Amino acid sequence: MNPRIFREYDIRGVAERDLDSSFVHDLGCAIGTHLVQHGAQRITLGRDCRVTSPRLHERLLVGLRSTGLHVIDVGIVSTPLLYFSVFHFDADGGVQITGSHNPPEDNGFKILRGKSTLHGAEIQTLRTRVESRDFHRASSPGTYEQVDIQAPYLAHAVSALKLGERRFPVVVDAGNGTGGITCVPLLRQLGFPVTELYCELDGRFPNHHPDPTVEENVADLRAKLVETGAEVGIALDGDADRIGVVDARGRIVWGDQLMILFARAILAEQPGATFVSEVKCSQALYDEIARAGGRAIMWKVGHSLIKEKMKQEHAVLAGEMSGHIFFAHRYFGFDDAIYAAARLCELLSRSPKTLADHVDTLPKLYNTPEIRIDCPDELKFEVVKRAVERFRCEHEVIDVDGARVKFSDGWGLVRASNTGPVLVLRFEAATETRLAEIRSYVEQGLAAVRAELR
Repeated sequence: MNPRIFREYDIRGVAERDLDSSFVHDLGCAIGTHLVQHGAQRITLGRDCRVTSPRLHERLLVGLRSTGLHVIDVGIVSTPLLYFSVFHFDADGGVQITGSHNPPEDNGFKILRGKSTLHGAEIQTLRTRVESRDFHRASSPGTYEQVDIQAPYLAHAVSALKLGERRFPVVVDAGNGTGGITCVPLLRQLGFPVTELYCELDGRFPNHHPDPTVEENVADLRAKLVETGAEVGIALDGDADRIGVVDARGRIVWGDQLMILFARAILAEQPGATFVSEVKCSQALYDEIARAGGRAIMWKVGHSLIKEKMKQEHAVLAGEMSGHIFFAHRYFGFDDAIYAAARLCELLSRSPKTLADHVDTLPKLYNTPEIRIDCPDELKFEVVKRAVERFRCEHEVIDVDGARVKFSDGWGLVRASNTGPVLVLRFEAATETRLAEIRSYVEQGLAAVRAELR
């Protein structure tokens, strides 16, 4: 067993190398045992469209049922629909088989206990249980049923939306993942003309990698917007828990920019509301929410950690740069790109302004994408700890997740990735010149810290 597949937020690896049938069966036993020990009786199970998902589904199901759990199988669905199924059936947990936006040969598991996603120490508890084969064995296998979750999901989403009068054409690029089969009918049911792009299920992802945070992956979506004259382009990642948006001028609307648009709309409806976002997001997000009368909280990166913080703070919305958008306002508080796409269309339907017009109102700052630097797992957290200490000698540092070094006209971030042997950097400033200066300053300080540890 490869212990590195047990990550901060999920379990994920190369399917034919790391997820052999024997391991997947044992993992099902481990998950089932963990959930049963916390009082679970009924859980839901879903899977994405990857080539290896049927095998993983078959073996995981046997393991889960061996612990006595009743399994409600919702079939081939996006991760948000699996999350929704847990709420809809008031289940005691759930498992989604998915490789998310990873390459086609990868696969994995996202796990819920109750309505919360397993992360951190609980994921490692499963690893320990698999290693020791410490499984609960029921006197007879748990029962099993197959159900449709799409119809209840669509009905609930439609009932939660408050549309205005305006309708406009939309292009949906699902990247051949599981999101298109739900997103397209939802938007059409709401009255929006939809052009489909790569919405056929194909777990080989033959057209482009299903990760909308990489600009080259939205090239076809941009071209289709020009070809069709559509106002909005929606891109979904492989399991549709992350959204990408492109306006009619070909501009990508990043996760923190979407948060500003959504926050403005929510604050008009619910003044003083609380919002959560992560340390990689633009300072403009926090400033704009405060300017509109809201409360903005900066928090750690990671969908599980964000969801937990939302509950603690009673936040109405949270979001990440990567396109995870979490609506608790008129929704359940989990990351759902399909619902986020519908909420964007709702927002635009209630305004005479197009998406491009709204994007024009966003603050204009200069920033970098995520910059990833290799750093061994055993060193990365110590590097960040020392970076906090070093930069704090001269600047204010927000250390909620790494070192976000504040300047009067920008910031620089150094944090340790939770999912690989990597340091993540990002920079933002009021001008391009200042952006380069801040980046140089932080990178030089980081290089000095790493030299100390050699």
